[in-house]
Amino acid sequence: MKKASITSPVTPLRGAAAKFVESKLAAGVVAFSLDELVENTGLSIIAARNQLLRLGNKVVRVSPRQQFFLIIRPDHQIIGCPPVEWWLDAYFRWLGRPYYLALQTAAASHGSSPQAIQVTQVMTDLPRRDLRIGRVRVHFFVKRAVARTPTRQPIGAYAPLCVSTPEATAFDLVRYAPNIGGIERSAETIAPMISQMQSSKLRDVLEAEDETTTAQRLGFILEAQGADKLAKTIHAWLPQKLASIPLATHAPENVKTIAANNRWYIFANTMSLS
Repeated sequence: MKKASITSPVTPLRGAAAKFVESKLAAGVVAFSLDELVENTGLSIIAARNQLLRLGNKVVRVSPRQQFFLIIRPDHQIIGCPPVEWWLDAYFRWLGRPYYLALQTAAASHGSSPQAIQVTQVMTDLPRRDLRIGRVRVHFFVKRAVARTPTRQPIGAYAPLCVSTPEATAFDLVRYAPNIGGIERSAETIAPMISQMQSSKLRDVLEAEDETTTAQRLGFILEAQGADKLAKTIHAWLPQKLASIPLATHAPENVKTIAANNRWYIFANTMSLS
């Protein structure tokens, strides 16, 4: 008579998380949620967490409070996570919130990068804590009507990604100028994008955003940079009666203010845009 085996049977769930991660990578996917892992492997939540811990630096959580994970390929170990553009769309689909790559980060995708920035700038509709993953930082800006902003998908992108159009990017750069280094930096970033901007698409942005003061400032900047056709589009959209406003809302006190003797009713109170 054969003796009964006293060894424990090998559970089919052992190593399930590792196999799940490998299958994701093979499909070109670098992000997943804990719920997705549990649903696809049959692991309990506790077992799934434990198996992920055993994977060490092959996976990383986007934040301690969120059950959303990134898969780190060997060539991304040095920065501590995959490129933001590879997983941002999946992250916001998991959150169920609208978003788009914005401001100087969006401008860089349109070929304008006069100032190197060390943070990815993202627009969404609710306040969110910054993400710090390895060497990567993601900073969130808030806009209520974010879903109305025109966006496009970059050609040849690794994964789905919403990026504000050049016209929408220029508008945001003016609106959020105090938060990104001032109006002069915004104007410097807008200049290389002018050749990509179209009057019809700029008009769409003006209708979507519906902010007269930002349009005044953008029109003044575009005209100063020689973009007369784009400036004409903005001026035609503006109401006939305009209030006089400063170009820079946070200008140094020692900067001389030049009277608003222009059609934009702008007080030019910056060093180089007067």
